[in-house]
This record gives sequence, C-alpha cells and structure tokens, in this order.
Amino acid sequence: MRPKKRRWIRCEPQERCFRPQCKRLDELDGVVLSLDEFEAMRLMHLEGLTQEQAAEKMGIHRSTVSRILKSAHRKLTDALVNVKAIRIEGGVCDIDYNRR
Repeated sequence: MRPKKRRWIRCEPQERCFRPQCKRLDELDGVVLSLDEFEAMRLMHLEGLTQEQAAEKMGIHRSTVSRILKSAHRKLTDALVNVKAIRIEGGVCDIDYNRR
C-alpha cells in the first residue's frame, strides 16, 4: 500500500471532544473523527463547496474527498445513533491558514 498524500486543512477545530451528557463517562464509547474528515465536512457542508473545490483546497483528488466524507458521515451517524463521544484528532494533515 502506498503512503497517504498529505492533506491541507485551514481550520483547526476549536473543540476536540464532544460527549453526550446522558451517559456516565465509564459507560461511554467513542468515535475518532480525523482532522481531514473534519475539514472535508467543513468545506462541503459549512462553506458549501463542491467535492472538486474541496479537493483543490485540500490538495487531494475528488474521489479521495468522497471517501473521506463517507467515512466521516458513518462515524458521526454511529455517534449520534448509538450515543457515543466524538473526538477529533489525527490524520495525514498539514495546517496552513494561508492556503487558498
């Protein structure tokens, strides 16, 4: 397997952990959303970009953005449906606040 291409992100999350308050910590499972999943969702769903535009900003191929989004949606849906915590961390990313 070839190494993953680095992805550019422009927005670091202000908060890295979200958890439901209806469960005790010792009963709580969690999912990990990577920084590139966070960035792809931000670009597509908050900024309203197309997959092609998001791919250009992240420095990756459009099909990679599609796979990243599918993974992010699965994780977030799992967390919401099964009452799990969400942590945002990791990924093959470089943060660049000046990249356009």
